Amino acid sequence: IAGDMSIADNKQIILAGGALARNIVWVVAGKTTYGASSHFEGIILCATSAEFDASSSINGRVLVQTAVTLKQTTVTSPTTA
Repeated sequence: IAGDMSIADNKQIILAGGALARNIVWVVAGKTTYGASSHFEGIILCATSAEFDASSSINGRVLVQTAVTLKQTTVTSPTTA
C-alpha cells in the first residue's frame, strides 16, 4: 500500500478461502490505524507507526520501524500448524 492504511471502527478484515494469517503480509509505506473494536488478520510491515484503538484485535504480527500503540488490544500470534 503506497500510503496510509486505516480500518474504521467496528470493521473486520477476515481472511477467506483457506488463507492463513501467517502467510499474508501487508506492506504499508505510511502509517496504519485500526479503529475501536476493529479486527485485522495478517502480518503488518509498516514504515512509520501502527495505532490500535480500544478493544481492537489482530491475528498476526505487527512489525513497525518507529512505534506501535496498543490501547486494550488483543494480539494473537498466527498459528503454525
